[in-house]
Amino acid sequence: MTMQKLLLEAVEQRVLRRLDVQFAMMVAGNDEPAVMLAAAMLSRDAGEGHVCLPLSQLRVEAKTPALLQACFALHDDNLDWSQTLLRSPAVSVGDLPTPLVLIGDRLYLNRLWRYERAVAGFFNEANQPLVHDRGDMQRTLNALFSSDEAVNWQKVAAAVALTRRISVISGGPGTGKTTTVARLLAALIQMTGEGRCRIRLAAPTGKAAARLTQSLGGALQKLPLNDSQRKLFPTEASTLHRLLGAQPGSQRLRYHAGNPLHLDVLVVDEASMIDLTMMSRLIDALPSHARVVFLGDRDQLASVEAGAVLGDICTWASAGFTAQRAQELSELTGCHIEGNVSPVAGALRDSLCLLQKSYRFGSDSGIGKLAAAVNRGDRQAMRAVFDGGFDDIEKKQLQSGEEYLAMLEDALLGYRYFLDTVHQQAPAEEVLAAFGRYQLLCALRDGPFGVAGLNERLEQVLVQKRRISHQPYSRWFEGRPVMISRNDSALGLFNGDIGIALDRGQGLRVWFQMPDGSVKSVQPSRLPEHETAWAMTVHKSQGSEFDHAALILPVQMSPVVTRELVYTAITRARQRLSLYADEGVLAQAVTTRTERRSGLSAIFEAM
Repeated sequence: MTMQKLLLEAVEQRVLRRLDVQFAMMVAGNDEPAVMLAAAMLSRDAGEGHVCLPLSQLRVEAKTPALLQACFALHDDNLDWSQTLLRSPAVSVGDLPTPLVLIGDRLYLNRLWRYERAVAGFFNEANQPLVHDRGDMQRTLNALFSSDEAVNWQKVAAAVALTRRISVISGGPGTGKTTTVARLLAALIQMTGEGRCRIRLAAPTGKAAARLTQSLGGALQKLPLNDSQRKLFPTEASTLHRLLGAQPGSQRLRYHAGNPLHLDVLVVDEASMIDLTMMSRLIDALPSHARVVFLGDRDQLASVEAGAVLGDICTWASAGFTAQRAQELSELTGCHIEGNVSPVAGALRDSLCLLQKSYRFGSDSGIGKLAAAVNRGDRQAMRAVFDGGFDDIEKKQLQSGEEYLAMLEDALLGYRYFLDTVHQQAPAEEVLAAFGRYQLLCALRDGPFGVAGLNERLEQVLVQKRRISHQPYSRWFEGRPVMISRNDSALGLFNGDIGIALDRGQGLRVWFQMPDGSVKSVQPSRLPEHETAWAMTVHKSQGSEFDHAALILPVQMSPVVTRELVYTAITRARQRLSLYADEGVLAQAVTTRTERRSGLSAIFEAM
């Protein structure tokens, strides 16, 4: 049987996608079965979020699906994959414009290899120390940050960002990332004046941009800035797509290396959501003098598309600052910071800072303790938290039909306030705010425990209880929550934006809150691709927070149910968390890390 037929059988068994096989056939003919197999597996892995395919993955392992075992049987067990691939005209070491690139033992799609190299160079080679007046910076930092802690990590993070062109500030929920950046921007404005101080704010999704706008707007009122300085402080965040000038129906961007962004300082929130392609395009559009500050939680889910850029970068944060950098930061902040004598990835390490103290969750917070236990992968600590009598968390089984129906009833109670505001004809702003009080979160898209199944079942129950009323021959009804799933820059709507269908005297329209806090409405027929949003995936919830979050896990383990997914879902909850899960599935999830294969860490280590 030919390799092509074997791969097509793999499509039938859902081991590969048809796209993977078509790509493999395009780059390698039937006379190169080994290259065809490698190309198909590389394409599949890219679709699953991996940046590269280590050659070790091409060797027979116990976990390899039976069909791929048959594919491997076509070759000698001692096949030298590196030599075999490099003999193909479709593969090079990056010196030729081939579709596949082999660097060491990592096989790349050419595009992802170029993006990874650009990102690595940006964070390492382009990240130069900035000239500063030490005395002026010390006075400014002391005025903006307290010194009542042995190490004020917010103050250290600000010092890191003020002294490097590129910086990354990572921290869990409640560690004060936006508070830190607000004071950092105030320090920058005070020290720079009006020269070169055009500041822009951005985030991957509209919801995250709106949250950043709101958070920094509140922080601005408490900053010691005069009127002229306040005018320099940014008041609105945009999505990355809007910032870069995404064109409707096109991959082209208005801003790029030939037409860079008009800014001096860029702050990007929720950086864990930025995939390798978007990060590369953002870097490409930056003017050479611009400062960039990335904010995010390194322990959250990685981006949906290929790459885990923030996670790869922040693996080096645990190694600490170099000795020279630690001394410099100690002098600037008055904090005692230990250095690390190792020079490996020193330029990168010296631009990273982890915020290590949570100000949101106190000792009586079950959410905070649960998030910490899950993040450590500590199953015993997780059980102890659930047994600790905390009133802000609850865990319920979801095995029987009765338990499933009880979960739906809980969801009805969770959405009751929102539905009441809809029925009371409250202003669109209030309705949108009410929807953010409660949210169902799912690990899966399909099935009774996924987004599609839960949205359908919940809507059926709402109709039965007469809480909603469908229009004839239409899925639309007043109060229908929808999430945008495709960018439409002409409408100013982007993937992840939430809208609510309301009739406010102009017929049924869908209302959205914009990043600047205003609301706008769009006719349902004009909306880009969208879906009902009573339930959303944990991935889609990133960049959002809810007073009460409810996570539903499937009753059987799935590869997508990982520690990072559970941690991300927990940290969406501000005040209360409900978890519907089988004990075994939850325990396995907490000990299963998300794997994203890339070469970034290895590149940084070699630089």
